[in-house]
Amino acid sequence: MLRIYLAGPQVFRPDAVRYGQQLKEACLASGFVGLFPLDNALPDGLSPLQQAQWIYQANLALLRQADLVLACLEPFRGSEPDSGSCFELGYAAALGKPLFGYLADQASYRQRLLRLQPQLAVPGGLPQVDAEGWQLEDFHLPLNLMLSVPVRLVGTDVEQALAWLARQREAGAWAVPKN
Repeated sequence: MLRIYLAGPQVFRPDAVRYGQQLKEACLASGFVGLFPLDNALPDGLSPLQQAQWIYQANLALLRQADLVLACLEPFRGSEPDSGSCFELGYAAALGKPLFGYLADQASYRQRLLRLQPQLAVPGGLPQVDAEGWQLEDFHLPLNLMLSVPVRLVGTDVEQALAWLARQREAGAWAVPKN
């Protein structure tokens, strides 16, 4: 079965382990093996820095095991996706893994930013700069171009994304790895 690394800020939820298990069960129901960043148990006795380094290495190992990445690209603590997930996508891109994501609001980034910062509205159009005067991208993409170009959005939630991936697998989009 294809292994999907499940990137996203869900690791910060209060019920992260349980939620990760639900995501993995949804993957299994769609014919995939889900790899969740919290799959590996953190060893006892590590300092905070050692914990961070251990988690980093464990997540990179899971990414190397994955056949593809599915990322939650919802805004997290601001207007952009979780920075850790963005790093994971970049690492997976460097490994040549197929990258997929889901995002509920797929309007252009400028349109979404205008909803978050209505004071940027300009008569008859969209803003050209943000609240600090920095230029806004105008590629009609839902995320920064460095995410929108390599990551194919395949749904507005994880269920839609898994269904799309299952249809692609059935159509022969990927060779199923030998276990």
